[in-house]
Amino acid sequence: MQPDPGFLNDLAKRLAASLPGSLQQARSDIERNFRSVLEAGLRRMDLVSREEFDAQSALLKRTRERLDELSARADTLERQATGDKSPEA
Repeated sequence: MQPDPGFLNDLAKRLAASLPGSLQQARSDIERNFRSVLEAGLRRMDLVSREEFDAQSALLKRTRERLDELSARADTLERQATGDKSPEA
C-alpha cells in the first residue's frame, strides 16, 4: 500500500511547525526530510489499505461459515455411515 501523500505532507508540516523557532529557517528542508523518513517507515511496515483488510475479513468470515457447514455435514455423514442416528451436541 502506498501511503497517502496528503496525509504524509500534512504530518510532515505539523512536525516541522512544532520545531523550535531557531530551526524555522531550515523548515522546508526538515519538512522534506520528515516526509521521506515517514514514507520509508510506512513502506517498510508492509501495511494494507482498510478496503483490502475489510475485503479479506469478509472472505475469511464466509470461508469460516462454509467450513462450519461442511464440518457439520461430514459429522452427519459419519454418524449415518456408522449407524448412529443421534445428533451430537
